[in-house]
Amino acid sequence: MPDTLPPTAGALMRAPADRMRPQLLAAIQPSRISASRALMARATQQRWSITREQFDVDERGRGTARYAVDAAGWRFTFPILSFEPSARQRTGRIIGRAWDMMGALIEGPVSAAGLDALAQELPKLYEGRATPQTLTWARSNRSGRLFDCAVEALAAGRQPPIGELGRTCYLMRNTGIDGNGTFGTKSFLAYEAGHPLRASLQAQMLTAYMMRVFAGDLVHHFVRLRGGYAAADMAPDLARFLGVGNGSALGLMFFVNNHPRLINQWLTIRETAIARARLLPIGRDGAPLHLLARLLDKAIVARRQDRAEYEAFAPSGAIADDLAVIRRELAALMDRVVAGCEGPTPLVDFTTSLEGRVHAEAHETLLSLLIELVPDVADQLSATLVIDEELVGRPEMSVGRLRDLVWADYRWAFDLDLTSERSQRYVWYKSRTAEEPRRGPRDEVGDAHNLGLDLPRLIVALDRDLAAADPRLSVARFLLAHPLHRLIVTRVQALAQLPYHSPHADIMSEDFVPAHITRLLNVGIHGIDKARDFLNRNLRGVIFHGAPLPADFAGGTADVHWFYPPEPAA
Repeated sequence: MPDTLPPTAGALMRAPADRMRPQLLAAIQPSRISASRALMARATQQRWSITREQFDVDERGRGTARYAVDAAGWRFTFPILSFEPSARQRTGRIIGRAWDMMGALIEGPVSAAGLDALAQELPKLYEGRATPQTLTWARSNRSGRLFDCAVEALAAGRQPPIGELGRTCYLMRNTGIDGNGTFGTKSFLAYEAGHPLRASLQAQMLTAYMMRVFAGDLVHHFVRLRGGYAAADMAPDLARFLGVGNGSALGLMFFVNNHPRLINQWLTIRETAIARARLLPIGRDGAPLHLLARLLDKAIVARRQDRAEYEAFAPSGAIADDLAVIRRELAALMDRVVAGCEGPTPLVDFTTSLEGRVHAEAHETLLSLLIELVPDVADQLSATLVIDEELVGRPEMSVGRLRDLVWADYRWAFDLDLTSERSQRYVWYKSRTAEEPRRGPRDEVGDAHNLGLDLPRLIVALDRDLAAADPRLSVARFLLAHPLHRLIVTRVQALAQLPYHSPHADIMSEDFVPAHITRLLNVGIHGIDKARDFLNRNLRGVIFHGAPLPADFAGGTADVHWFYPPEPAA
């Protein structure tokens, strides 16, 4: 048995040089600190109540509905405008002007006058203005064929075919959730202390969950209208299996550029939670290891049953194979623990021994599951995702000190090829017709303002001018001579020594894969499952795949380990 003391949590956190490479960021898997899973953990612990207060929708899907959410003493209202599906102006992109459903998450009860105002303003979208205490505006569309398939099957008295529904695992897909000041919604930093949605992205995730609730109710509404006495209710295990669809594209690259403090904080708490879990003392009974084994078994089954097709990312079957390797080695570790042949913190060496021997996604799955061994730590860390993201410079700093920061935090930028034609091929711009972020070849786009943060070139250019300046000079005087460096100087100073704020990448290069960063946001931070790529740019996945139903929260029967659900029996 080893006599050395175990390392500290800080010593186990991975270095930015490894952690911030786009390919590894893309491999991060959902965990308890992902926004959707954090919301479910809170709703389960506090036994939130979600009730349908009104549902006035006709046989064509036109009408209104309203839900109430009681969350730890706070009350929210979710009014919905429901529309008949129409191909005219209907799209999953932000340029759409027609949706199957529009809704709003609002603090407190809503008066009749407030509902009338919402009905007037919400359909205007970009020209509209949110009513007071509105947290989010949202819209979604049915997954046409699969939605109708579910209605027809249930109306005939049978469960929908899992072979069909299992390809997407949702009946309605999110096409936009706006908050944090957009359209006059309440600013995130204005949320009061103790607000149940005060952590980052929680209001958006509750909105997505309410889309799922409405989708289920809408299906049953149509079933009752068409099926009569022969109709069947959807089996609870199938209802839990179905989440909310989600699609994301290049705009998330701008989110990462514009929210470096949030990215750093999220990655830091994830690394901290993983380190704390790796240091968890394991007794001879090996109790935490038994839980880890059960969670790995669930993940293996879910990956084996995954019907999604992936282009740039590893197929689920290959990840399942590597998870099986991890599971076998965990079984061997459990035997050694029972025999007393391991030290007090065997997960440190166990996780390290698997690095490079299994696919990065399999290893990150293991690390995410480790967080389930320290749920209280994870929940406490998740509560710290309330941060002021304003970047403030320090004009009194010396040029010498600023250059030290550049080389301490951005050494990676000097190792990149920034001069070849291949490295400068692309430009990021906003489409004039679609108003969407796009990335295109510089020689084809023509005259366009580059919206992408060209971080490595800004750093290299800044260092070149810093090297020529007197190191004793103040940054204020340096910027008087070089005003174009103000943005990057402020960023360097404000983010100094934060380890995980920016991907180590040249986003203008032909070798950069935008889907890697989109996947970090979708999978790791949002907690989206089965995120399949399209053209290395767009991702489509499912939120709340396997999550508890409202009745589970209210009844205290919600499964805390709901993720990686097996396919329901036919």
